[in-house]
Amino acid sequence: MDTKQLIEQLNDALGWELRAVNMYAHYAANIRGIHRLQLSPMFTTESTESLVHADIVRRAIVKLGGIPVTERNPHAIVHSVDYEEMLQKSLETETKAAEVYGQIMVTIGDAGDQEMYDAIEQIYLAELRSLESLRLLLS
Repeated sequence: MDTKQLIEQLNDALGWELRAVNMYAHYAANIRGIHRLQLSPMFTTESTESLVHADIVRRAIVKLGGIPVTERNPHAIVHSVDYEEMLQKSLETETKAAEVYGQIMVTIGDAGDQEMYDAIEQIYLAELRSLESLRLLLS
């Protein structure tokens, strides 16, 4: 296993999680109309989940001897009050997160760190569940 590569991948995931915390909190506050009843709590839950994921990833980076990033991924967070646009941007974010975690799992799998693999796999599966929920909301 290339520890440096794994730390870079984990820091990439951490940056996306930090971005997701901000994006989902922003959307929870800005959702309007009848959709606010269901989507505001969903966005708040997603923000909290991203915070938990960030903590797990941060600890994995430290375990490997790396320094966790403190800045979110620079991909722009689009302001909107349109629920469909919010859901579409959420889908894009979750798609990217699932992709990043899928790559990390391959790298960790090669290393044989079962504990870290299991932790990242749980995050990956949560991202896939979020993806499916968003797809259903958008259909």
